[in-house]
Amino acid sequence: MNKEQIAVQFRALQDTITQTIENTDGSAKFKEDLWMRSEGGGGRSRVLENGQIIEKGGVNFSAVHGPLPDKIKTKLEVDSDEFFATGVSLIMHPENPHVPVVHMNIRYFELGNGSYWFGGGIDLTPIYINKKEAAFFHNALKLICDKYKDDFYPKFKTWADDYFYLSHRNETRGVGGIFFDHLNDSIGLSKDELFNFVIEIGQLFAPLYSEIMKTNTAKTYTAKEKDWQLHRRGRYVEFNLLQDKGTRFGINTNGRTESILVSMPPEVKWTYQYEIKPDSPEANTIDQLKKGIDWLQFL
Repeated sequence: MNKEQIAVQFRALQDTITQTIENTDGSAKFKEDLWMRSEGGGGRSRVLENGQIIEKGGVNFSAVHGPLPDKIKTKLEVDSDEFFATGVSLIMHPENPHVPVVHMNIRYFELGNGSYWFGGGIDLTPIYINKKEAAFFHNALKLICDKYKDDFYPKFKTWADDYFYLSHRNETRGVGGIFFDHLNDSIGLSKDELFNFVIEIGQLFAPLYSEIMKTNTAKTYTAKEKDWQLHRRGRYVEFNLLQDKGTRFGINTNGRTESILVSMPPEVKWTYQYEIKPDSPEANTIDQLKKGIDWLQFL
């Protein structure tokens, strides 16, 4: 599996995901924006807005190459002047506070010297945590992880807890999922096996999240619940701008800013010293934004 073949598969995955989300939403359509990167490569950004379920969603594909920026070379501690990177990244911000936010990214990186690795992650960010739903989500991820290595799920679940963590707030972004990076044949799986794992995670997204969308979209919500959603979206913005490595990588490699920041929600609120009443549904969610929760126990 060479880099061109991987890019073709990732591009096809973008098609499958956008079609499935359109069908599930039943209203809005993705608008496509083709772009080119001056140093080499380009991509397709697809954005859906004001749908029946999804208020704003973005599904990006990119395949870029060229000189490796010095700041990235230093950070990665590599001795190579060229790079190739391809991936699919997405974010869904629903209208209804009872439909969770979701993020997914799968990526492949190769240096001019031939070294390579895969990375990715998928995590669920409920506005109001439903333990059964969190267990459903995590179990689906575990089933795929277990097909490849017994330690994948516990290792990648812990990695997600650590990565999707707002250290300045002392809380996780949501109920987590899995996160992995720098996977290559040094872990005992071939390049083709690693690709199969990564693409299976990508292919899981559409049916898994569509089920969550359909389960929750008919639930009614109050103005207070919508207000809470807007404040929780603020946490999402804080993470993406202050801590997310993918955002920084895109900016540092002269990526397309509009595509990088498509992850931003359409509407957000910050209120100074926002009051959360004890024993409220909002307080219950905050109490569960912790690392190390075994969500599978709630199956």
